Amino acid sequence: MALKDGGKNGSHSNRPTFTDQEALLFHSQGRPGKLEVVATKPMATQRDLSLAYSPGVAVPVLAIAEDESKAFDYTTKGNFVAVITNGTAILGLGNRGALAAKPVMEGKAVLFKRFADIDSIDLEVSTEDPDEFINCVKFLGKGWGGINLEDIKAPECFIIEQKLRELLDIPVFHDDQHGTAIIAAAGLINALELTGREVATTKLVCNGAGAAGIACLELLKAIGFRPENLILCDTKGVIYQGRTEGMNQWKSAYAIKTSARTLTEAFAGADVAFGLSVKGAFTPAMIKSMAAKPIIFALANPDPEITAEDVAEVRDDAIMATGRSDYPNQVNNILGFPFIFRGALDVRATTINMEMKIAAARALAELAREDVPDEVAALYGARPKYGPDYIIPVPFDPRLISTIPPAVAEAAMNTGVARKPIVDMDAYRQQLRSRLDPIAGVLQGVYERLRRRPRRVVFAEGEEEQVIRAAATFVHQGLGSALLVGHERRVRETAEALGVELGGNIEIINAAMSSRNAGYAAYLYERLQRQGYLQRDCQRLVNQDRNHFAACMVALGDADAMVTGVTRNFSVALEDVRRCIDPKPGHRVMGVSLVLARGRTVLVADTAVTEMPSAGDLADIAIEAARVARSLGYDPRLALLAFSTFGHPAGERSERVQEAVRILDQRHVDFEYDGDMAADVALNMELREAYPFCRLSGPANVLVMPAFHSASISTKMLMELGGANVIGPMLVGLDRSVQIVSLSANDAQLVNMAALAAYNVGG
Repeated sequence: MALKDGGKNGSHSNRPTFTDQEALLFHSQGRPGKLEVVATKPMATQRDLSLAYSPGVAVPVLAIAEDESKAFDYTTKGNFVAVITNGTAILGLGNRGALAAKPVMEGKAVLFKRFADIDSIDLEVSTEDPDEFINCVKFLGKGWGGINLEDIKAPECFIIEQKLRELLDIPVFHDDQHGTAIIAAAGLINALELTGREVATTKLVCNGAGAAGIACLELLKAIGFRPENLILCDTKGVIYQGRTEGMNQWKSAYAIKTSARTLTEAFAGADVAFGLSVKGAFTPAMIKSMAAKPIIFALANPDPEITAEDVAEVRDDAIMATGRSDYPNQVNNILGFPFIFRGALDVRATTINMEMKIAAARALAELAREDVPDEVAALYGARPKYGPDYIIPVPFDPRLISTIPPAVAEAAMNTGVARKPIVDMDAYRQQLRSRLDPIAGVLQGVYERLRRRPRRVVFAEGEEEQVIRAAATFVHQGLGSALLVGHERRVRETAEALGVELGGNIEIINAAMSSRNAGYAAYLYERLQRQGYLQRDCQRLVNQDRNHFAACMVALGDADAMVTGVTRNFSVALEDVRRCIDPKPGHRVMGVSLVLARGRTVLVADTAVTEMPSAGDLADIAIEAARVARSLGYDPRLALLAFSTFGHPAGERSERVQEAVRILDQRHVDFEYDGDMAADVALNMELREAYPFCRLSGPANVLVMPAFHSASISTKMLMELGGANVIGPMLVGLDRSVQIVSLSANDAQLVNMAALAAYNVGG
């Protein structure tokens, strides 16, 4: 069994999102690990080498030797965070050694890059001696813009952080402490507001006197909580003045005068309960004894101190938060550390002080009160609204990058720890928005939505190895249930050979033996009887052809979506599907590919269906592509591409593109578009300066190709030569959700397409 998703707890889940083997394969397949170094400067010529290394590199060396601040200008220092551990408190697994912590630290570095475009490297220090650890980091510290301490046990983590903050002039941040505290404080600010409480009079009990618990109380005092209203508990009970057992200097700072000695006694009349401890630490009786409208933050992962269901049995007036993604109000550190460091780095802060932490918490709280934009609603399948079930923003809210860093940066400037103040904050916010394309997290957002609204997906080629693995992964990730079409014996034998466990949410369906067989055949015969098909032809297709059987399942509502393609060419599979499913009224059947390259994301259409589209076809393709863009959270900017740019040089295909633009003009569509234009002009704003009349307000994010062949060639070249990640073609425009993968698709690609099918990316 594997640890549950998102947990920092060593307990095992009875509902794993993955198997141990899947986790090992994820980290080992392709290039082992999760990081690589990518050059940011060209290395193609001798001149490039001379500038990058010797002799050209001597120039910045001398400049930095004269003025160390120049390192921010000439090196990676200004956008570089080191994630450092000694492995003494890895997740909830305990002390497993420095090297064992490396997968976690690599993951943290990946999150820095994904959410805040911060370059990061992991360092695992093989010592449990705090002084040795401090010296190691001290002597290496000049090369980084910030340090993120991670998975270091208490109380050593307090000593290490405090000393490094004193020794270094860069931000030092222990995320296990302060990250949790900041996110929890943000949620609490809103919970207090919703329940009509004042900070100064609110009584709070915190169970868990480790790094996170003490950091939470420290931050809460800073935002206005009175020390006498904060009760801290550990495994031995209440930490009170005069207690000697199990005490240290950090616990002693929160010892108060109180008659309460047990956690149960501390709960009586409390307004707020924080849990940073273990599963089951809170009982229904404790919750029942709390004040009216209690606030419960049960943050143990993967299983909270008490479940929302147990709370609901005794209180109907509670606001609850957990560390889990499958309940409302997830306290997730990803909401904090990338953006806090982003703001600190951008002003070259010397530290992350309390004012910056408070600013981050208040910015998060304020963001949760704002109306949720369309892209968040699209990604999560609902439009969260500020209230008891939405007191903290969701992790994939694209506004985080432009909300939290400015607040942190302003606090740094106001408290005098910023070495490079930002003059124009509005321009800074715009620059932050452009750092990360919202679509970069499309698949994660799709996954999050499906976990909230699981779907039944039929995998037509259920006997294939990669299909079985994909179906198991789809289910284990909590995206829905999987229906494998195939002979049960063959499917189970293949699964057993692969070491894949077929659980309860995976169903095997033999087309020939299905109770729905006759109904599917009748449905198909009604559709095809005037196209030369006899009843027995339709029966044979349903019995023997899995694409037809699976498509009928989706057409008649026995499944929500379908995935196929690993055993047949795209065009053949599409023909099978279209015998069973019609185009959606008002839509066009076509293929759209999602291209992620060099930090940019574009949609390309039509990459699958219409070989030589007419001008009218191109207009239809543009409209359908814009719909897909919006379903994925894009504000579409369409470029209708050609070899020419606005009429030069002239050509027949260019004229068709120009006519398509005129047709779109007549239809009065509600998105940006223009053409004809070459691909470089569409994507490069500097080249666009030669055409000031162009209607696009920014680089195109949807490219409409003049023909199928150009679309297919360009996307495949980007994959092989440009290192781009291409998802698709995604089939859109059908009345039911179907995705067709390529013959070479692996299990990961199948899972992605299954998720997009379940999400119904085509609308």
